[in-house]
Amino acid sequence: MPDTHVGTAAPGAHQPELHRVMGPKLLLLFIVGDILGTGVYALTGTVAAEVGGAAWAPFLVAFLVATITAMSYLELVTRYPQAAGAALYAHRAFGVHFLTFLVAFTVMCSGITSASTASNAFAGFLNDGFRLGFAKGSAGILLIALGFMALVAAINLRGVGESVKANVVLTCVELTGLLMIIFVGFYAMAQGRADFSEVMVFHSSQEKGAFLSLTAATALAFFAMVGFEDSVNMAEEVKDPVRIFPRIMLTGLGITGVIYILVSICAVALVPVGDLSNPDLGSALTQVVRAGAPNLPFDTIFPFIGMFAVANSALINMLMASRLLYGLARQGVLPHGLGLVHHTRRTPWVAILFTTALAFGLIYFVVTRSNLPAVSLLGGTTSLLLLCVFTVVNISLIVLRRQPAGHDHFRAPAITPWIGAVTCAFLAGPWARSAAQMDQYRIAGWLLGLGVVLWAATWIWNRARHKPHPGSLGDIESMREHHGDSPRN
Repeated sequence: MPDTHVGTAAPGAHQPELHRVMGPKLLLLFIVGDILGTGVYALTGTVAAEVGGAAWAPFLVAFLVATITAMSYLELVTRYPQAAGAALYAHRAFGVHFLTFLVAFTVMCSGITSASTASNAFAGFLNDGFRLGFAKGSAGILLIALGFMALVAAINLRGVGESVKANVVLTCVELTGLLMIIFVGFYAMAQGRADFSEVMVFHSSQEKGAFLSLTAATALAFFAMVGFEDSVNMAEEVKDPVRIFPRIMLTGLGITGVIYILVSICAVALVPVGDLSNPDLGSALTQVVRAGAPNLPFDTIFPFIGMFAVANSALINMLMASRLLYGLARQGVLPHGLGLVHHTRRTPWVAILFTTALAFGLIYFVVTRSNLPAVSLLGGTTSLLLLCVFTVVNISLIVLRRQPAGHDHFRAPAITPWIGAVTCAFLAGPWARSAAQMDQYRIAGWLLGLGVVLWAATWIWNRARHKPHPGSLGDIESMREHHGDSPRN
């Protein structure tokens, strides 16, 4: 079995253990808060555009696929209850440094694409909240999105501390916004202004047929379900993780799945699908509260709730991406300069500027060059990257099951990782995307290609200077000590 730490001993080998402070309630709030965010706030209208009134169906399928993969994560985290993640599981299963690097870099890229999605969603909500009247793809939307990302970088450079208490507050705000949608839906139904017959109308937006339209919408809706996997990095701070984790993670997934399905049903019952997917009329959920409760000020309040929800997603994802890039550089896998730390602020300033520059490039490209809405293209790219990671995680569990764990742990049904690997790989394939969505592969390819070039340049540089092969990449735990995982959506 490959050792947990490859190469030299872990820097934290003589450090005390993390304080186990999280019980079931705090862990549940953490997981629910991890999953809630940009996905459902920004992509409900786009999902509806793919399948018509049956917008709830892609969210339901995405929930089922996420739950299957969550079962694999649960077995892995209870086998190895450490502050780690997908890269560590891949390394334990295969022991291939380059594969471990690719998984870690893919996770980093998913943070950048997710934060870029959130910045564009923030621009949309700000446009709604202050009634600025900027059209989709306009210079105004671009400047707001870039300005917001610059603000995120400034906060990140100054230094950001994360805490469970802050996550509790954030979760309550995000949850309030989604419960407002559900309340408005039932209020409109009581007033006779909701047409729930629309929720059974399936309309394919593609020539490929109903099944492939559903898979394309599911691949996009999957962005709303990611985040559950980040909770495995809290394993060392949870009381009795082997007993608590399975029940709480599945409960958290169930809660968010029900909320998403109710939100999507209310959306299509109150607003025509064509309007939901039209960004010039405002964000989809802002239209819902406006149509459902025209005499109440919900449409004035909701955009600011949306801004708060997606802003936090952007901040924490850029925090994750910069710290993970910093960790890779400190492990000698990427250029040393990316691991430089500011002398006074004690933040990885080069990694922050590098990831921010990538986010700027993504935002500019999707706003000015793409025919798809920015949140749809970048959210879909995030799903693509993470579906590839989840495929590797499921396969890793299949391999690791051949090795005894040596202690009691959660055991998912034997077929679970097989189903998870197949479904995630299927949703990552080109058949699960429309022709317009193929730019997702282009963006993902450029990001991963850049990572491979940097990795190769570092490897050549190390060889030229007769340095050892960057073999301490397996020390994923030390990289994650900087909290390199976070809510993506």
